Amino acid sequence: MNTKLFEPLYDSYIIDKDPLDPMNYYGRHHIPFLFVIDYMAKNPFIHLIKSIPDSILFSIDGYSNFLNTTQHQKPLPHFEKYPVSFSKYLQSFRCVQSHLKNGNSYLANLTFPTPIDTNYSLYDIFLHSTAPYKLLFNDQFVVFSPEPFVTIHNGFIYTFPMKGTMDASIPNAEERLMNDDKEFAEHITVVDLLRNDLAKVSCNIIVEQFRYVSTVKTYKTTLLQTSSKIKGTLFPDYHKHLGDIFASLLPAGSVTGAPKKKTVEIIQEAEIYERGFYTGVFGYYDGVNCVSAVMIRFIERCNDTFVYKSGGGITIYSNPAIEYNEMIEKVYVPVN
Repeated sequence: MNTKLFEPLYDSYIIDKDPLDPMNYYGRHHIPFLFVIDYMAKNPFIHLIKSIPDSILFSIDGYSNFLNTTQHQKPLPHFEKYPVSFSKYLQSFRCVQSHLKNGNSYLANLTFPTPIDTNYSLYDIFLHSTAPYKLLFNDQFVVFSPEPFVTIHNGFIYTFPMKGTMDASIPNAEERLMNDDKEFAEHITVVDLLRNDLAKVSCNIIVEQFRYVSTVKTYKTTLLQTSSKIKGTLFPDYHKHLGDIFASLLPAGSVTGAPKKKTVEIIQEAEIYERGFYTGVFGYYDGVNCVSAVMIRFIERCNDTFVYKSGGGITIYSNPAIEYNEMIEKVYVPVN
């Protein structure tokens, strides 16, 4: 690659890159580390793998720091949810829609906290949930995410935007999901956004797979979700700039919207709480390659209460009742 013709474009309008500088240092020296980056990347946790505290457990697409030796079968969880009222949801929805109608955004991800009641501890949820990306963080929160963020392998960077959900029990669910105009518009907007994001840090961007369907099983039902796979070629010595790469890509496009900068402002106006680590990213660097995931499917301890954070993409075509129900449907634990 001719480096004179390709200069990576870093964009730090959301965050100061300084909090992620340890990623640059560890990458430069090929030192394995775990990273847990909050939504606004103000308080990231970046830690050497060899000294991860016992209170932090992770399983990231095959990388893990625990051995599950549990032999007993725990009963299915008692799980009650207490979502925000539809009227309260509608206020935020209308705020987002007004910006969409004025052309300030094409897609905005609107999320809410939902208090839950369960007989499972955060550790139980981590141990028994089935997901490719799991994290238990200091008994503060647990993540069981189905959505990868970026993977870096052999000089290439990949991202896998996931946008579009439907209950698999609905008749002809997959066909209806794939033919839904709103879901298609939402997905193609995110693919375009993520493609542009990868162009900030890589070149030769291609969409290798567009809008394929995967299934996510919960203890009550099965959901269908659509994803795409996008690939870029990284610049030489990219290991020295891992923090810069993530600073340029955050926050994740699939949990914000497009255009990203303005949509983040709209989200802050519309949402009724602080996301914190929810919709941030976490991942593992093994000294050569990097795997990361978006922190969705997220339960947090708030005093003596567990709060589940969930949401979905809003477009000009969105129906508030359907979006409200989707937000509630995503409040689940994938325990078989």
